Amino acid sequence: MKNILVIGSTGQIGSELTLKLRDIYSGPSVVAGYIKGAEPKGALLETGPAEEVDITDAARIAEVVDKYKIDAIYNLAALLSAVAEAKPQLAWKIGVGGLYNCLEVSREKGCALFTPSSIGSFGLSTPHVKTPQDTVQRPDTIYGVTKVTGELLSDYYAKRFGVDTRSVRFPGLISYTTLPGGGTTDYAVDIYYSAVRGEKFKCPLKPGTFMDMMYMPDALRAAVEIMEADPSRLKHRNSFNIASMSFDPEIIYAKIKEHVPGFEMEYELDPLRQRIADSWPDSLDDTCAREEWDWKPEYDLESMTVDMLTNLRKKLIAEPAT
Repeated sequence: MKNILVIGSTGQIGSELTLKLRDIYSGPSVVAGYIKGAEPKGALLETGPAEEVDITDAARIAEVVDKYKIDAIYNLAALLSAVAEAKPQLAWKIGVGGLYNCLEVSREKGCALFTPSSIGSFGLSTPHVKTPQDTVQRPDTIYGVTKVTGELLSDYYAKRFGVDTRSVRFPGLISYTTLPGGGTTDYAVDIYYSAVRGEKFKCPLKPGTFMDMMYMPDALRAAVEIMEADPSRLKHRNSFNIASMSFDPEIIYAKIKEHVPGFEMEYELDPLRQRIADSWPDSLDDTCAREEWDWKPEYDLESMTVDMLTNLRKKLIAEPAT
């Protein structure tokens, strides 16, 4: 990769990935693409170029690609699972229509393209424990439907037109840097904030709801490594299972309580999020990613918890009182 465009650079993943890409590729341009009303601020604005790029506007994407001689696009524009259920038409427009625009621009301009998929691409009929790389994908959420469609469409463009499309299926992502934006796995971020603030946490999911999770540093590394992988080794492209840890609310609560003894949690179930979570895998088999591009996570629940609590304490102390 020489010059990179990150579409959705101010979102949960994009805000951190853009800065990581700029750290790695210090010479090339890493352009922060954003939509009106979500302009980059702070380091994201100060460390490199930024351009307004609406994923539903193919002409604008092509214009920015030409301006900066972009050869790789990270397409991170999407509505997260719970939000998408409330706005299914918009979720399709962004998730599928936007991807089509990126694929067409990539085909015409010779760009590589990364578009993340998700554990949400699976459904109730999928094996839930150690979900295989290649298996049944019948999601019953619009979020999942757009992800499966995106996987198939990206594979089609790779085979039919030779577009270098690559992807991973992200688990739930946990970060202290950027607040989540309406995902089913968001509770696993919110619970750390409650612990550090000394608040009782109200968990929206019931005990025993296992889902695959990953600490953001591992997720960012995966997004870079898959794009740098030797294409001759890739038997799969869209999308690779990647895994790090799997837990339910009781397990993460107990782990946090080891470090914050007075922490308390109670259950206040959210039926929509519970329904979505029940349709997703308990754990993923990421053997193909390990074999085809040497994927390996660096964080487990203990090391993530220590790092989350340490950095959240610093962050919340630094925030001005309201």
